Amino acid sequence: MNSENSIRINKYLSQAGVLSRRKADEAIEQGLITINGITAVAGDKVDPEDVVLYKGLEVKPKTGKKVIIVYNKPLGLVCTSKEADKDSIFRKLDYPGMLYYVGRLDKNSQGLLLLTDDGELSDQIQRSRNNHEKEYVVRVDKPLTREFIEGMKAGVPLEERTTKPCKIYRVRQKDRSEHENGKKESQDGSNQGGFRGSGHDENSHIGLHDENSQRSSEGEYSRYTFRIIITEGINRQIRRMCEYFGYRVVFLKRVRVMNVKLGKLEVGKYRELTPAEEKELRSLI
Repeated sequence: MNSENSIRINKYLSQAGVLSRRKADEAIEQGLITINGITAVAGDKVDPEDVVLYKGLEVKPKTGKKVIIVYNKPLGLVCTSKEADKDSIFRKLDYPGMLYYVGRLDKNSQGLLLLTDDGELSDQIQRSRNNHEKEYVVRVDKPLTREFIEGMKAGVPLEERTTKPCKIYRVRQKDRSEHENGKKESQDGSNQGGFRGSGHDENSHIGLHDENSQRSSEGEYSRYTFRIIITEGINRQIRRMCEYFGYRVVFLKRVRVMNVKLGKLEVGKYRELTPAEEKELRSLI
């Protein structure tokens, strides 16, 4: 019999740090969850004395401080379980506890990936209606034009829906990091250099200036590279937005999620959020 201390099974799994609520709902549909030996169904509730199993293993409420880390995901790794793919991030990430990612990055993308054992936090960040900002550095295969930028900013019709309006900023040549191969940007934008997380210029909205490479008192702007800030998470969203206008993304790096920045964290390394970062992050959701 359920009591006043009962909680829904998907929330129980989320708070235990095993699955996000969305993944928990999927696992319930697949019959992977039992409560006291009985296969769980959506809406079931769990009491403190109940025994919950996921794939035959007991799930117990998590105690202690929740973990949130920033991981600089390398190219070539995928956001999936260890069992599902040999290139899983969890095969490369040397972390002692169970974590799941907050908003995936595809195999050909790199940069900031949040991982946590706090399912509630994960769900809240990923809900598109909350309009949480994610910032990326993007390089495409041909010069930027006013039509491309204004179209991207206004919203792009994709199969799922038209994307929400977004913000786009220019990137100065001096802000480019050449840590990969030391070459300057080629005419087709194809070299694989990275970028320093130096922040964007609030006065550098692309689309308010001539579309060709420009000079200012602070240096020349790239013709192929821009920063984009979006507030939703459609699958391969930025790549598909660019493809709609006939552009191909040749470099994509996430540098910020809400208040959390990648900064100078080395590729393949991780760090825990500072107390100040975590406090602000939680206040924003």
